[in-house]
Amino acid sequence: MARDQIDMTPLDSRDELVAWLEAGVKPKSEFRIGTEHEKTPFTLEGHRPVPYEGTRGIGALLEGMQLLLGWEPITENGKIIGLHDVTGGGAISLEPGGQFELSGAPVENVHQTSSELMAHLAQVREVATPLGIGFLGLGMTPSWSRKEMPVMPKGRYRIMTNYMPKVGQYGLDMMYRTCTVQTNLDFCSEADMVKKLRVSVALQPVATALFANSPFTEGKPNGFLSFRSEIWRDTDNARAGMIPWAFEDGMGFERWVDYALDVPMYFVKRGDDYIDVSGSSFRDFFDGKNKMMPGEKPTLSDWANHLSTIFPEVRLKRYLEMRGSDGVPWQQLPSLPAFWVGLLYDNDSLEAAWDIAKRWNAHERQALRDDVPRLGFKAKIGNRYLFEVAKDCMALAHKGLARRGKIDHLGRDETRYLEPLDHIMDTGHTPAEELLEKFNGAWRHSVDPVYSEYAF
Repeated sequence: MARDQIDMTPLDSRDELVAWLEAGVKPKSEFRIGTEHEKTPFTLEGHRPVPYEGTRGIGALLEGMQLLLGWEPITENGKIIGLHDVTGGGAISLEPGGQFELSGAPVENVHQTSSELMAHLAQVREVATPLGIGFLGLGMTPSWSRKEMPVMPKGRYRIMTNYMPKVGQYGLDMMYRTCTVQTNLDFCSEADMVKKLRVSVALQPVATALFANSPFTEGKPNGFLSFRSEIWRDTDNARAGMIPWAFEDGMGFERWVDYALDVPMYFVKRGDDYIDVSGSSFRDFFDGKNKMMPGEKPTLSDWANHLSTIFPEVRLKRYLEMRGSDGVPWQQLPSLPAFWVGLLYDNDSLEAAWDIAKRWNAHERQALRDDVPRLGFKAKIGNRYLFEVAKDCMALAHKGLARRGKIDHLGRDETRYLEPLDHIMDTGHTPAEELLEKFNGAWRHSVDPVYSEYAF
């Protein structure tokens, strides 16, 4: 999750909200790739959740990382809750249940994403191993119940924890028990943003299937391939989902602003304090009608923070965030930016991807989204299996990356990062189906081997 923004300029007009988003437009030469991934910490001994407190807790892990990296600590009420690289690099933050997130620096190619990831994992291991902490590359904690999960000392999470059960059955599972990998990509105009948003929303279920990796809950198969994706179907539907209006005429930055104005807020941050305004709209706040802060107007920081609490399958900030994928083992993490960069950063591939997506209507897109957590590649859209659509998308991603021609020191282009996905397409099995095969075979109906085989 992004750090809370600090810009206390009061807002006067809707135009300023639109302008904030529009400021994301940049020339193609400045396009960057950002990758974020979460991983679940566990105790190497006993495979238990890791608390925040104590000499071998998450707080100690962050302090160790700070010493190693020299990054700036992010604190809340005297407790370290994250780190950021002041030279414009990445950041490390905590999700509610202690999931450890790297928000990568904006880089130019997938080779750099991969290098950044390898460096990060080596650094984390160096600090975590002596503390007896390992990390899991799965979309959801495979063996712990909701009440076993630790709680991180972050004010925004306290507010969300109280609010979530009011708006969906799975919000607390999303917060405390899931992990994702996402990639963030740029646009060069409003029209480019709209096209990329539509393509990536429509095709997000392809990424969900390719990365489906959360088939276990509390030690048993849960009936899904991506239970994490299923969780998002009933977390908080006022702020999640397939945003069908984005496919209607007139879509643009203004339309997103109007959507976000009516999404209920969670909190307003003033200094170190989080004020619980959950359930009230940003529009009312904008009109000076927030019951908790009567007469007060929002600031640009409030707007940026609010936009980071909206959770559709693809999210617009000053870039587009692909949000449909489960956390996976490290080898597959660079495959996500590779897949989306190949589709969206090459004009020919983007056009061809739109040719696939534009035939579908809102009902078909929604039905595919609803089916993919359980069925994976066997979900259908129209008369086609998702597997066939995924094949087409993979071919376009390969061509797009090859045309980009970004070569590493060994003369290889970015298509090499698609290899884990090529393997998935060759077998026809999602990662979750491989996990279930192991569970029913070599693992003898135990999820415990996952803590060695799927550890970072």
